[in-house]
This record gives sequence, structure tokens and C-alpha cells, in this order.
Amino acid sequence: MVRIEDALRLAAESDLDLVEVAPQAKPPVCKLMDFGKYKYEAAVKAREARKNQTNTVLKEIRFRLKIDTHDYETKRGHAMRFLAAGDKVKAMIQFRGREQQRPEMGMKLLNKFAADVAEVGVVESTPRIDGRNMVMVIGPVKNKAEAKAEARRATQRADAKAANEAVRNGEAPPRVDTSSAKAPLTQSLADLLPDGLRLGSSAAEADKARAEQEQAEKEQAAKRARAAAAEKAATEARRVAAASRPAAAPAAETAAPAKPAEAAKPVEAARPAAAPKPAAVPKPTAVKPAAPKPAARPKPAAAPKPAGKPSSPRGTTGQNKPGTAE
Repeated sequence: MVRIEDALRLAAESDLDLVEVAPQAKPPVCKLMDFGKYKYEAAVKAREARKNQTNTVLKEIRFRLKIDTHDYETKRGHAMRFLAAGDKVKAMIQFRGREQQRPEMGMKLLNKFAADVAEVGVVESTPRIDGRNMVMVIGPVKNKAEAKAEARRATQRADAKAANEAVRNGEAPPRVDTSSAKAPLTQSLADLLPDGLRLGSSAAEADKARAEQEQAEKEQAAKRARAAAAEKAATEARRVAAASRPAAAPAAETAAPAKPAEAAKPVEAARPAAAPKPAAVPKPTAVKPAAPKPAARPKPAAAPKPAGKPSSPRGTTGQNKPGTAE
């Protein structure tokens, strides 16, 4: 028993809620809990209960007093299927005419029916007369939820058996191996991080990973420095070799003996001078005298034109004869 202030302080320190669970008790009973989580779990339980809730249906099967054996077996098969599914069955016999005077025959038929379906159903209501009909109600041995669960398990067993048969016959690939030897699958983002940066690693592991990373960076820097030094030395050697080539060429020219220039002069003097070519004589060209032009002929005089017929005045066709009127 504590004061309400102390209870509220404890709830605040624990980051929980102070919930009154028994207000009628003396003193009232309270509990420290996460009220939001409690409401969520209660809603989940209610949803699961509604999902598993089943409504029993009353199926009706009608007989005649003079039913044939084949028809009776068919009706019995339907009733057994209904009872196996968790539903109730209402068996009804219809009497016609003088059949109403023999109710014991209907009682005998219903009792036989109840004995035939005793594996999956029990009699809940004994046969009774309802006007011209006799009625009996048979309930299932298992409720509908249990029947559904059993049917689901039977289906799963059948599927597993079929899959095993297919694997044994080589018709389907084997199932995926989910043994514990493999790494477990998780939905955590920490699994995607490097080993040294995982959230669950200790400080020593993080320092070790950091030191290894720094060592690797130093090695890479040393390799780059060595490569740069080698490249610089090679460049210097090429520059020195290029500078030494021009200095060697003049020395070689100085060492070679000089040829006297006077040796070529007597040869040139010994050769006679070439005689000049005579100038070309122009060829004489023949000049033809120009022929005199003929004198122009006089044009003949134009002959006088003969007098023609007088032209007709405008508007006349020239077809009218003299002395006629239009």
C-alpha cells in the first residue's frame, strides 16, 4: 500500500502507466503497465477470436417412409459430410395418407439413420412428431473450428506426402536446406555494415578495425611514394642522356681530318669551257597577196502589182449579189 503520489512517481520513473485494475476493492488495486501495448494485444486477441469463430449451420435432409436403399445411402453420405464439417443435421420423414397411422415405421428408420452416422454425430433431439412430419436432430462430434483445423492439417499432410513422393521420383527439386549451420536471416541493418562498424561490436574491435584501416592506408601511401620516386629518377636519367648527345657531336667532327680545298681547283681548271650554242635562225614565212573583192551586183527593180478587186465595206460578207436586199 503506497500513496497515489508515490505510485505516480514510480510509474514516471519506469516510463509506464498507472492503471487501475480493481476499482471496487478496498483499497483500489492498480498496476504499472504499458497501457498502449495492453490495448494492442487485446485487439489482436479479439481479432484472432473473430477469425476462428464459426457459425454452425443446420442442414436438413428429408426422407420418405418408402425410400429405396440406393437413395438412403446417398442421403446418409450427405449427412456424414455435413457432420464431419461441423454442421448439424435435421433428419425429417414426411408421411402421406395412411402412412400417418404407422409412426413406428418412421421411428425405426430414424433410429437406423442415427446408428449409421454414429461415427461423426450424436443424437441431440430424439424423434418427435411435428404435424405430418417426424423430426430428429443430430449434432457433430467435433465442433466446426476443430473440424476446419483437422481438415487443414490433413491437407498439409497430403501436400507434404505428394512433395516427398515427387522428390523421391526425381520429378521436383529438393526443398531448401534451412539447417542451423547457415547464418540466420535477420532484418537488421547492422548486418549490412562492415565488421568493424557493426552496432553490436565492442570498442576494442572497433579500435582494431580502425588501426588496420590506418595501416592499410599507410602502406598504400608508401607504395605511391616509391612509384613517384622511381618515375622521377627515370625522368632525370632521360634528361641527362638527352643533354650528353649534342656535346659528343662536335668532338667527333674535330677529330676527323680536314680535306684540302685546293685539291678540287685543278680539276675544275682542267675542264675546258663549254662552247656557246649558235643562235637559232628564223625561218622565212611566205606572204600570199590578197585577192580583190568582186563588185556588188545591182538589185533588180520591183515589178508593179496588178490592180486587185475592190474590197468590200466593213460589215458585209461579200456574198450578197447586186440588186438584192437583205
